Amino acid sequence: MSARATPDAQRVLAERIFAGGCLKPFAEVTVDEVKARGEELRAATGWGPTARVASVARAWMELARLMHEEQARTVAELDPEAVAQRAEQLWVVPPGGSLL
Repeated sequence: MSARATPDAQRVLAERIFAGGCLKPFAEVTVDEVKARGEELRAATGWGPTARVASVARAWMELARLMHEEQARTVAELDPEAVAQRAEQLWVVPPGGSLL
């Protein structure tokens, strides 16, 4: 079985997500919005089906840590390939590239 290809970095950065009260390109999401998403998802994590949310929450918190380490104010200020490698864990793009 071969490894799945990393999503295209430019497509990931252009993907529109809800953050800061509006839809915006993932590239424009701020470090505070990334941290807030991680905290929101962590709060929604429970047992049963919601336990699966924990890995997504963890991915958002790891992205916030990376942004702090790199002193990035927005996702766009990170290495595009590093962002693309995390895109499926964050569910910015669905794992496998499609929900179908």
